Parts: sequence; C-alpha cells; structure tokens
Amino acid sequence: MAEQSCLVTNDWICGEYLRSRSQELTEATVQHIGITAVSVLIGLAVAFPLALLARRGPRFAAPVLGLTTVLYTVPSLAMFSLLLPLFGLSAALVVTGLVLYSLTILVRNILAGLAAVPQEAKDAARGMGYGPGRLLWEVELPLALPAVMAGLRIATVSTVALTTVGSLVGKGGLGNLIEDALPSFFKAQVLAASVLCVVLAVVADLLLLGLQRLLTPWTRISRAAGAARAKTDAGPPAPATVKAG
Repeated sequence: MAEQSCLVTNDWICGEYLRSRSQELTEATVQHIGITAVSVLIGLAVAFPLALLARRGPRFAAPVLGLTTVLYTVPSLAMFSLLLPLFGLSAALVVTGLVLYSLTILVRNILAGLAAVPQEAKDAARGMGYGPGRLLWEVELPLALPAVMAGLRIATVSTVALTTVGSLVGKGGLGNLIEDALPSFFKAQVLAASVLCVVLAVVADLLLLGLQRLLTPWTRISRAAGAARAKTDAGPPAPATVKAG
C-alpha cells in the first residue's frame, strides 16, 4: 500500500508543503519584512522629535507620553477600524497602525537614553563651544545609543508579531497564511508561517544587537575595564597551604 502524502494526512511537519508552496511562503515573508521595516523606520522618525519635545519639560512630556500610552492600549482591531476611513484596505493602513503602536516604546527609550547622559559630559561640551544642535548630535545621541537601540529592538520584535494582524485587511505577510489555514485547520501551513514569524523576530533582534555593538564599541571597553578593576581589587589569590604529612 502506497504511503499517503503528508498533505493528505494533514501532518504538522510536511516537507512536501514547503516544496510545493515555497513561492507563496517567500512572497509572504518578503511582505512581512517590508511592512515591519517600513513601520519601524517611520516610527523611529516620528518618535525622535516627539522625545525631543517631551524632554523640554513636564508641560510637553505629559501629553506626549500620555497620548502614546493611550494609543498602545487600543486593541488592534479597533485601531485598524478607526484608520480604515482614512487609508482604506491598503498597506498604509497596517503601517500607520504599527507606527502608532511603536511610539510608546521608542519615545520612552529615547527619553531614557538622553536623560542618562552624564551632566559632566554635557558641561564639558558646552565649555568647548558646542551649541544645542551639535551637543545633541555629537554628544548626547551617541551616549544615548544603548538605550535607543534597546528600544528599537523591542519595537522591532513587537512589530514583527503585530504585522500578522494586518491579515484582517489582507496585508499581514505571514499572518495571511495563518488566517487562510485556520478555517480548514491546515496544520503544515499554520506551523510553517508561525515558525517563520518567530525566526524573523529572532533574526531581527540579533541583527540589531550586532548593529548596537558596532555603533557603541565604548560600552564593551567600559565593561572590560570594569571587569579588570574588579579583578585587581580582589587582590592576588591566597597562597595554598601545605599540610605536613
């Protein structure tokens, strides 16, 4: 008796599905990456001036942080429904919703990074004649990069997951495959699309971590120096004692 195809038996793991639907999987993955990347980049571009506005004082910080927090609490279905009259059933609808969701994380991390810049570093730069713009770009932002990159990593991983919700309007990348497979409970398609989402999130996080280390080499130097100081402060190891036999 011939062995039945894993597609016929509806197995979770099915190599035949991967071979026969490779084009479909590739197109969904590319769409997922594209929507995620555009959303995060636009979110970062919007979050940066908002963070600069918020750090001018409580009068600006309260409305900026309050608004971005409220936006994050809106359920995705309600968010897309509210944006539907403006953008219709388009990728712009999904991207706009994802940008709004990313603002809470990005604005707060940019603010935290700028607030953590040592005052003595800013005072030294002003003493050297740095104006506000040069101080921001050449002193504050480089020193704030670790916190900014940490927020960017969180926002990116979160956006990878939220992009699947775009399947509500047919622009959800791998989420489209999951939604199409659920009514018939097509196991191989559900598993393959879900695993690819996880892989995308992990790869994106690792790439951003590598970029963070590349852009902030001084953090590794300071950690190494701290470890060396701790080792020096501990002193030499105690000499071994020999018991008389």
